[in-house]
Amino acid sequence: MLDRTIAPPFNRSTSFGLIQPQKEILKNGAEAYFILGGMQDVSKVEIVFPAGRWVEKVWGASYFTSNLLSKGTKNKSSFEIAHLLDLYGAHLEIQPGLDNVSVSLYILNKNFEPAVTLLFEMLTESIFPQSELDLLKSIYLQNLKINHEKTSFLASRLLRKKLFTDTHPYGKELEEVDVVGLKQEFLQSHYTDFFKKATIFVSGKVSDGNRALVAGIFSGFLRNLIEPKNFINQDAKHSREVVTKDGSVQSSIRLGRKSISKLHPDYPDALFFNHILGGYFGSRLMKNIREDKGLSYGISSSLHALKNDSYMVIGADVNRENLELTFIEIAKELRKLRTEKIDDEELNIARNHFIGSLQLEITTSFAHADKIKNIVLFNLSLQYYQNMIDRVDAITALDLLRIANEYFAEDTFFEIAVG
Repeated sequence: MLDRTIAPPFNRSTSFGLIQPQKEILKNGAEAYFILGGMQDVSKVEIVFPAGRWVEKVWGASYFTSNLLSKGTKNKSSFEIAHLLDLYGAHLEIQPGLDNVSVSLYILNKNFEPAVTLLFEMLTESIFPQSELDLLKSIYLQNLKINHEKTSFLASRLLRKKLFTDTHPYGKELEEVDVVGLKQEFLQSHYTDFFKKATIFVSGKVSDGNRALVAGIFSGFLRNLIEPKNFINQDAKHSREVVTKDGSVQSSIRLGRKSISKLHPDYPDALFFNHILGGYFGSRLMKNIREDKGLSYGISSSLHALKNDSYMVIGADVNRENLELTFIEIAKELRKLRTEKIDDEELNIARNHFIGSLQLEITTSFAHADKIKNIVLFNLSLQYYQNMIDRVDAITALDLLRIANEYFAEDTFFEIAVG
């Protein structure tokens, strides 16, 4: 009989058993990746287009084009599309990003063919009705007014502007004048120019018949390649900017600096260092700013690796009177990590948490597909995540000192506060 008073033995694993995708080149060059697994009769079809803000000719074209894909085609109204999706038990997600636009459909396998056919119609025959555009613009402007009252939104926007400038796709935020000036023809032009090249990811319990159906329906798409686009980033002097907002009792703090890409050999080290700094509840910043000083309910740091650039952010919300102290304590933690070796106990706790969290991210075939998508879009090795775990498992305190001094020096961050 099982003795429940005795804890089971701890088994530490460093394996990352990613499902190996089956790749197929479709008729006109589009790449399709099939990530097969799972016991439930459901599938996910995700189409990624190089149609994000990076390629916009008119500010806002990507966001509004993407979000109007399901709002009317040559043969169906917005209501009819929504009714059919509901009838098929399908769920549509559209995510316009800085580099790409992702369109995902979760499907009951018994309705796979009609649901995928409807998806194809949305991707190739959308007409962007003026009434739907006017409605979406009105909603966006209302949300923009609300966001302008949020110190967190304003601080994040100002930081990206500092890092990239407001004429760069990664630094620009849509303003009222941009939204008001958008016309139906701008969306149609963006649609025509950037929704012909695609990468396709199909995951779940996918039958051979449904796999052949995908290959046939989407055969007209071309290979997904993002054309290079040059933006001159002038090196601005790192500084602090505090913006007072009347009526606000708290300030949103953001510290940021440019970082390295996923392809850089130091990226796994930098990602793990960030984990120790502010990437989980036991991080240095959480222990200091939240637990020891009580300055904030939460503080975090994160790396944002994009296709054409990368940056990192430290963020927290604090009372106004604690603003200066918070900046001082953040700088102190960065300095300590740069000058003092992390002890073995803290290093091993962070290491095990990082590896375990990464392993827990692949519990379904859909989650495996997300990792495969990341590998494909960033041109990474299929062993990328296993190599990352192996590197983190072997990293030393001296390695982290080097990374801290090279990429995380406290005097290299822009400091922003709004509130």
